[in-house]
Amino acid sequence: MSEDRPVNPNLPLTIHAQYIKDLSFENPNAPSTLRGNADEGAPKMNVNVMMDSQPMSDKGFSEVILTVEATATRGDTTLFIAEVKYGIVCSVAENVPEQNIHPLLMIETPKMAFPFVRQILCDAVMAGGYPPLMLSPVDFEGIYMTQYQKEQAEAQKEAVN
Repeated sequence: MSEDRPVNPNLPLTIHAQYIKDLSFENPNAPSTLRGNADEGAPKMNVNVMMDSQPMSDKGFSEVILTVEATATRGDTTLFIAEVKYGIVCSVAENVPEQNIHPLLMIETPKMAFPFVRQILCDAVMAGGYPPLMLSPVDFEGIYMTQYQKEQAEAQKEAVN
C-alpha cells in the first residue's frame, strides 16, 4: 500500500485488500447431529453481525472488520457454531467531508464485503456436513443508525451524571 490515498472524486471509497482474518467452525455434537430427524423440525438459527473500523499506520488507510456469527440449535443441542471475521483495507477520498467518513466505512464497506462473507460461511457449514446456510441480506445502515443512537443516548446520560 502506498503512503498516499487515491484521490478520485468519482470513487469516494477504494477497497485495497480483502481477507479472512479469522474463521471458526465448531461441530460439537457430530456425528449424531448430522443424521437429522424430520420430526425434530428445522433448527433454530441465531445470527449476529458486528462491525469495527480502525485506522492503520499507513496514512489514510483503514481496516474494517466485518464479523458474522451463526449458531444452529435444535432444542438444547448445538448443531454448529460458525464465525468469520473478514478484513477489508480501504481508503476514503480526500474530498469526502469528515462527518461522512465513519458512515462510509461502517455502512458501504460491509455492504460490499457481505456477499463474500456469506459465501465463506455457506461453504464452511456445508463442509461441516449440513445443508447450505442461506443468510438474508443485512441492513448495514439500520445497524449503524441503531448503534449511533445508542452511543448518543449513552453520551447524553453520562453528560447528565
